[in-house]
Formats: sequence, C-alpha cells, structure tokens
Amino acid sequence: MSVSLVADQNRENVVKRVLIKFNTSILIMPNAQSLKRWKKWGKKGIFICVEGLDGCGKTTQTKLLVRRLRKKGYNVIGTAEPSRGEIGNFIKKYCLHGMKRVSSVVEALLFAADRFEHVEKEVIPALDEGKLVISDRYVYSSLAYQGAGGLDLKWIERINEHAMRPDLAIFIDVEPSIVIQRLKPRKSVMENLETQRKVREVYMKFVENGELVKVNGNKSKGEVADDILRVVLRFLAKAN
Repeated sequence: MSVSLVADQNRENVVKRVLIKFNTSILIMPNAQSLKRWKKWGKKGIFICVEGLDGCGKTTQTKLLVRRLRKKGYNVIGTAEPSRGEIGNFIKKYCLHGMKRVSSVVEALLFAADRFEHVEKEVIPALDEGKLVISDRYVYSSLAYQGAGGLDLKWIERINEHAMRPDLAIFIDVEPSIVIQRLKPRKSVMENLETQRKVREVYMKFVENGELVKVNGNKSKGEVADDILRVVLRFLAKAN
C-alpha cells in the first residue's frame, strides 16, 4: 500500500472521529439558551465579515482594516475562519492541505462545527462587550466553496442556522485567473482555477441579491484598503 493511500485513509479516519466527537447533531438546532443570546447579539456590538477568493488579499485587507479602525478609536478585534480552535486547526491540517480534497459534505459539516465554536467562544463574547468584530471569512465562504462543490445552498444554510447574520459583509472581487497567479506554489486543495471560478459565481449571486457589498480588488493594496474603509465607515455612521 502506498504512503499517500495510507495518509488518505488515516485522514478519513480522523475526520470521522472529529465529527463523532463534536456531535454534528448540534448543527441542526442550537440549545434554547444559545438562541436567546444570538437573538440579542446585535444590541451591543457590530459584526463585519470580509470574503473573497483565495489570493484576493482578503487577510491582508482584514488586518489593515482592524488597524485603521483602532486608530480611529473603535474598540475592534479581528478573527478568522477556520478558527484558532481545535476544529479549525484540524481543518487547516487535514482538509485544506491534505493530499486531496475531502467530500464536500464532510467539508461543510466540519466548517459548520468550527463556526459553531467560533461564534460561541469568540464572536458572541466580543459582541456582548460592545466590540466591533471583523472576521476574515464567515458563512459565505461555506456557501461559496461547498456550494461550488455541488452542495445545495439551502442545505448549507440549514446546517449553519446557528451562524448569526453579519451586519455588513464585504466581498473583495478579483478575477480567478489573477488570484491563481498570486498564490504560493504550495496551494491548498481548493486553490485551482476551476474551483475559484465556480466559487466566484456563487459569491456573485450574493452580491446581486444585496447580501454582499462588492469592492474592486484589482486596484493597489492601498486603494483597496481605502475603499473598504469607506464602506465600513459609511455603514458605521448609519448604524449610529
């Protein structure tokens, strides 16, 4: 048996153990206490997410946005998905950088489980303290990436019912052919031209229905940062 085959089998076994350990039944409906907390979350803090294809500059722009908002006096924290938690670290190691992509169903369940922990342990506590939370990726990434993998968007939404709706969701739009050129030689299993094209198609559906605010990511880093800051400050001014 080849080394790669053994590695794939080991990864699949670990995936099964993780899904059993974290009991994916929690993804169907959160408990009553959590639902009460999620319903009132918007009364204090503000939640913003930044989305985009791999290589669009999203992580860099999220960090710049956090720094610039802090300079303007906002009580802001940055976070990301996959999260820094146990499931998030598992996803990074075994799913994004495995020998091959796991099934879209397994991906969707793992990301939803990680999002459950991310929201419960990081996002809600920060919002309860009145902070501005900026997340590098959120539920739209699951809809775009696993949706591009052939899964029904309604099903992805259902297993992410616990994922609170962000106040503002920004999509940094860069052509798939451009992001592929930007990516490092050691790409993740999702960083190929065909996947990125399909992912952008799903993202654009949410831009068209008004759920995502599109920002042109083909400009210079500074110009993109300025555009994102303008969108956020305009939103915050209306929110206040």
